[in-house]
Amino acid sequence: MGWIVLGIVAFSVVGFVLYSIGIYNGLIRLKHAVDRSWANIDVLLKQRHDEVPKLVATVKGYAKHEREVLQNVIEARSAFDRAGSVAEKGEADSLMRSALGRLFAVAEDYPELKADQSFVMLQERVSGIEDGIADRREFFNHSVNAFNVRIEQIPDIVIARLIGLQSRELFEARGEDRQDVSIDFGA
Repeated sequence: MGWIVLGIVAFSVVGFVLYSIGIYNGLIRLKHAVDRSWANIDVLLKQRHDEVPKLVATVKGYAKHEREVLQNVIEARSAFDRAGSVAEKGEADSLMRSALGRLFAVAEDYPELKADQSFVMLQERVSGIEDGIADRREFFNHSVNAFNVRIEQIPDIVIARLIGLQSRELFEARGEDRQDVSIDFGA
């Protein structure tokens, strides 16, 4: 009878250890998925960062009177250089999206700029990168949400706390990015 009890206890301990290892591995896999999805966003942010000076240089030749718009783009690019955390890069991303939107709106006032082949190619390239960033932001937020839910659920929370896993921030839009856009077809 003693051997049976000892066997049941040993089997239970081994089962608990294997179950704990499974939870640990799942949490680590999710942690790395979040890191990878952020790295994918970072790659596109860097690509956009590299394209912006070319775009600004092209616009400068045509839109000499739009210094403030060009300065906003340059400042947004500098904010990206200074950004370190996900939140700071999210803020820099919002600044850049806003500045590029104003830049493209200004380009509408310059027919010769809109006809310039290098501007058109750069605008398409930056717009494609923007679409990619939006897609990857969505995937990043999905990964972060899955990770945050797992580390808050029982029994995963026990192992998550033991190994020091903390919830991650979602990549969110700033307040002004959520406001309605004013469109004026006025006189």
